[in-house]
Amino acid sequence: MRFSLADPQSEQGNPSSPSKIEQRDDPKFASAKMAAFQYTAVGIFLFLVTGFWELQIKSPEIYNERAERNRIKSLPLVAPRGKILDRDGRVIVDNHSSWKLILSRENLKEEHLHEIADGLHLDYDDLMKKVARYRRRPKYEPIIIKEQMTPADLAFVDSHRDPETFPEMELIQSQSRLYPENGILAHMIGYTGEISESELDNPDYAKYNQGQIIGKTGIEKEYNDILLGVDGERRAIVDNLGREREVLDNVAARPGKNLQLTIDLDLQVVAELALGDKRGAVVALNPANGEVLAMASRPSFDPNKFAVRIKSSDWRELTSDPGNPLLNRTIQAQFAPGSTFKPLVAIAGLESGNIDENTTFNCGGGASFYGHYHGCWAVHGSVSLHKGITQSCDVYFYNVGNKTGIDTLAFYAKQAGLGEKTRIDLPNEASGTVPSPEWKLRTQRQKWYAGETISVSIGQGALTVTPLQLARAIGGLGMGGVWHTPHLLMTDTPKEKPHEWALNPENVKKVVYGMYGVVNEGGTGGRAKLAGVDVCGKTGSAQVASEAYERAHKDIKDNAWFVAYAPCSKPEIVISVLWENSGLHGQYAAPIARDVMKSYFDKKIRLAEAERLSHSPAAGLAASLTPLEQQTPATPAAVRTPDSALTPSATSPRSIQ
Repeated sequence: MRFSLADPQSEQGNPSSPSKIEQRDDPKFASAKMAAFQYTAVGIFLFLVTGFWELQIKSPEIYNERAERNRIKSLPLVAPRGKILDRDGRVIVDNHSSWKLILSRENLKEEHLHEIADGLHLDYDDLMKKVARYRRRPKYEPIIIKEQMTPADLAFVDSHRDPETFPEMELIQSQSRLYPENGILAHMIGYTGEISESELDNPDYAKYNQGQIIGKTGIEKEYNDILLGVDGERRAIVDNLGREREVLDNVAARPGKNLQLTIDLDLQVVAELALGDKRGAVVALNPANGEVLAMASRPSFDPNKFAVRIKSSDWRELTSDPGNPLLNRTIQAQFAPGSTFKPLVAIAGLESGNIDENTTFNCGGGASFYGHYHGCWAVHGSVSLHKGITQSCDVYFYNVGNKTGIDTLAFYAKQAGLGEKTRIDLPNEASGTVPSPEWKLRTQRQKWYAGETISVSIGQGALTVTPLQLARAIGGLGMGGVWHTPHLLMTDTPKEKPHEWALNPENVKKVVYGMYGVVNEGGTGGRAKLAGVDVCGKTGSAQVASEAYERAHKDIKDNAWFVAYAPCSKPEIVISVLWENSGLHGQYAAPIARDVMKSYFDKKIRLAEAERLSHSPAAGLAASLTPLEQQTPATPAAVRTPDSALTPSATSPRSIQ
């Protein structure tokens, strides 16, 4: 069979067909290929020129620095945090030298991490997560994997840190926090820790770096920028195996600034010892300027466990403790103040003109208001202002509150700073609650009932305060209507002006006289009496639940309160004591306040005597005095367990004194 050359199928199947040959020989086809090659060559040339421009002309310093990092190793020199001192300059929080281990990411090999974790007793999964968090960060940033290396850890690193085994391991010296033992001042001082991922995502923490140790709570957090130093750097030339060949320079770290507090360690230790294993709080202030002299909260915790990163087991133990040791009761415990609120009810009644010092009510052990019977803790007979405060007669204050009205009571409570934060220089302060018709409508969408005022008038109902708020409120009342903002930083110029309300001095004297009687005239606070010092005070016992609920739940008991200041005529110190869930009356909290006040005035006498001797001719005698910081604080007297307790009325609400 013969095929024609014009057969289309034959042309397609033959690669040497005349049409293909003609196409390759076409000059236009050849020139197109040459043009494509030329354009490609020009593009490559321009790309290389652009790269050369970027490297050598536009940003040479950036790439030179990157090249240098291949042969220069930088290690951070961690700056110690500033020390925290008490008002006399004694160290409360110090630092101690330790070693921490970092991983150099330029030499990091992830296959080494399992053995490193085993050798240092680290959780492998946690270590891998930490390494993963750094993957998007510059290579020159090291990873801190363990703080406070033990001797065994140091031995492991020393035997494995070489170019042949684990070249990524580097030891650097650091300063770790050293807090007081036994949880003293733990809540107020707070603790430090490694910055978390959530904090790094917060704009307020943008100035900090991953792995940095910062203040987490308390003073450590509030004044972190002052306490935090500036890290230094050590730079050395290394070879391709990571071995140091030459130290280039050391940029010294700048330590953080020391912080002096208003806290008096002598008073603080007495307050802590007086509380002992009780669940409660003690706050001592100077009402004339707002300085916090002591601030104790129990149960406490050991902040040294938080110094860098707390163990999971320790954290679970703290968070599952029913005593809630992480709660700073001085500024976060919100409870009804009971009868410690009565001086403010009295001043509200006097200032509004609803009562005077001679207004009298009869106490037969209780009284009925708006169809409900409200009991008193005793039968007091005919009661006027002075006896009402001294004997803490509930019936008297039921009537005063009823005549004065909730709006006026709430107004004067807020003037004294209740129902809002004191603005102390500590984070996470609670505000408490001052109930009123407006408050109830806003929070509960219900109207106020007149019977609710009866409960508020003896410090019960929806009224809640913190120990710090109560100390400030009663201290400001003793100052005649001047309430200073509590503060912990020692300064000559407080950042806030005091709040003032022009109280009638005569009305203030009448209330103060009643509080004097509480301690010195056979009143409910006689256990706070001090020889040679006029003490004014007020006891209080407050229900935390209804009586029926308390009977059904034996672990729920009343709180005992006591608030006092001295001297009565010109207060120098005001103390608020909360004994939580004690089931006792406020009079049993009074000895705690007494011990702290005694320590204050005893120390004042010692200092005055030392000052007198220092200016006397007998200089040798003055020089032989024992330094104040070496003296042992007075041991507080034991709080006596009562032989019997007053039997409360079976009615509700009640306020046992």
